[in-house]
Amino acid sequence: MGCCESTFSKGPRTEDNKYHRRNHNQHHSHSNYHNLPSAIPPPNGTDSGASGAIATGYVGVPGFSEFSLADLRAATNNFSSDHIVSESGEKAPNVVYKGRLQSQNQNHRRWIAVKKFTKLAWPDPKQFAEEAFGVGKLRHKRLANLIGYCCDGDERLLVAEYMPNDTLAKHLFHWENQTIEWAMRLRVALYISEALDYCGTQGRPLYHDLNAYRVLFDENGDPRLSCFGLMKNSMDGKSYSTNLAYTPPEYLRNGRVTPESVIFSFGTVLLDLLSGKHIPPGHALDMIRGKNILLLMDSHLEGNFSTEEATVVFDIASQCLQYEPRERPNTKDLVATLAPLQNKPDVPSYVMLGIPRHEDAPPTPQHPLSPMGDACSRMDLTAIHQILVMTHYKDDEGSNELSFQEWTQQMRDMLEARKRGDLAFRDRDFRSAIDSYSQFIDVGTMVSPTVYARRSLCHLMCDQPDAALRDAMQAQCVYPDWSTAFYMQAVALAKLDMHKDAADMLNEAATLEEKRQRGGRGS
Repeated sequence: MGCCESTFSKGPRTEDNKYHRRNHNQHHSHSNYHNLPSAIPPPNGTDSGASGAIATGYVGVPGFSEFSLADLRAATNNFSSDHIVSESGEKAPNVVYKGRLQSQNQNHRRWIAVKKFTKLAWPDPKQFAEEAFGVGKLRHKRLANLIGYCCDGDERLLVAEYMPNDTLAKHLFHWENQTIEWAMRLRVALYISEALDYCGTQGRPLYHDLNAYRVLFDENGDPRLSCFGLMKNSMDGKSYSTNLAYTPPEYLRNGRVTPESVIFSFGTVLLDLLSGKHIPPGHALDMIRGKNILLLMDSHLEGNFSTEEATVVFDIASQCLQYEPRERPNTKDLVATLAPLQNKPDVPSYVMLGIPRHEDAPPTPQHPLSPMGDACSRMDLTAIHQILVMTHYKDDEGSNELSFQEWTQQMRDMLEARKRGDLAFRDRDFRSAIDSYSQFIDVGTMVSPTVYARRSLCHLMCDQPDAALRDAMQAQCVYPDWSTAFYMQAVALAKLDMHKDAADMLNEAATLEEKRQRGGRGS
């Protein structure tokens, strides 16, 4: 059953389309929080960016959307040179801008990175949209995720999460106050190997021109791999823009990038982490052949590293840089070798980087709260339970008309499962309620937003906020403007310590509720 399939039969419903339009127009930060089925098909034809959002694989990232050129002009102050964040500035063949999406709600003004391709880099809009869509399906905490794209005339742009704390190259080669400590370098190596491994498991093993400029640091100082390298700079362009000394030998022979080529490039990043300099791999290997690894190590570390750990990292780098691609390790080997080297797992990245801690003060609600809103703002699960019991199924009215032919034995069994769930829910037997409501949902003949909301609360009562968030989102998909679905998402997000998103969601729920009070369905 699809995320936004809110009907008992298989035909589309206008509410689904309304949900898609709403999501597309607003680009809210909560558009998709978890790993739900795709809500839009891959692009085809000239209508390459269907409105809506595709699934996300981890909490807190908006779904993939098509942006208008006007959206991105406004976000970047008409692509002002003051907003350029590319290392080479305006001289780069494809410039990256920092921007902020405009929104009527100030809490939803998300920072973004916009990559603007050269004219006619991708002449076929369909091909560009399909490539972007493929990358946009990826969602992982080790990636700076792609959240959208734009095709407008000759313009081709990608939109990604913005990473505010510079690149690995800046921290390694051009640092001002302090170099990266050894434990943080090990963390970078592991996190980027995890990102590459994830991309490989999702069918996107190729990464173009992996280097220290592609490693970015997020608001918490955690290293992430830029999603931009998962697409080439142009349809027929080169995959490597760096000096030939850093290019995989097989790419020089045949001009093709393979998964093994990516491993070679990862080896050059490991050498950067060891040396604090961008040394050509051949030169680095010659430097210590038969000598001490200390000759290679970054002198700015001042000896504050484990020689044993450094030797393991160098050995991995040497394997990655093997001339024959088949002799290089795979990403799972890299993760398995680097994970045991982590020696400060409890120290936050921002501490090791020496940057301030990122804190967002949760905004105060902008609308008066109803009893449901007040209970959700206080995360009073008992009060929420009482309200849902009293509300019963009145918000499902008009959603459950069934034809005579649908009154099969299966239907009767399904409704009996819902009845058992209701009794367990009333009696606060939340695990039994989850089981019974799941039986009702799994049949798929009939969809009830109230059942999703009730099961969401059951998951919260059982300390399962991830599952609670998924159910609350499903309730929203079934009934896009139902404030209760937004309220339940707010509670689940708060339980996941995403307090700013929770406050945003609470405001949105209150806004919807205010509209309902002036007439319309539900509450």
